[in-house]
Amino acid sequence: MLRLALCAVLSVSMPALAQSSQADVEQRFTPAEMHEAGLDTLSPAQLAALNRLLRENAVRTSSSASARPMGEQADRFYIGLDDKPIHSRVAGTVEGWDPGTVFVLENGQRWKVLKGAMKLRKPLQAPEIVVVPGIAGRWFLQVDEDMPKARVYRID
Repeated sequence: MLRLALCAVLSVSMPALAQSSQADVEQRFTPAEMHEAGLDTLSPAQLAALNRLLRENAVRTSSSASARPMGEQADRFYIGLDDKPIHSRVAGTVEGWDPGTVFVLENGQRWKVLKGAMKLRKPLQAPEIVVVPGIAGRWFLQVDEDMPKARVYRID
């Protein structure tokens, strides 16, 4: 139970500690909050160890964040931005697509169209494609950069 309380305190206090001065736990919480979290039962040695661990973690967290380029720090807030485009070929002929159309790629992946429709003037035999990541886990299949993309999701 005490470990659970310590984990809760650590998770709440880590971000605040990294942003604020390096205040000890006793200075950051009221006696009632200390009691609620079970921190008032810690021995002086345990409390000192907790304060040391919080300070060390804050230093590690702030130094690792500042070591990353600014764009990389911002990207961590947008799910899917660290995904890379997938380059392959469609196995077979592409005449167009509608919601529900399944594309089988030479690399073995299968993608299904969720949104978008397109009818090609002439069928393309095994065209090169790029499946491009978007924000929040969205993916778009691009047959040609001059054509609209189809919103797709991976089924295999």
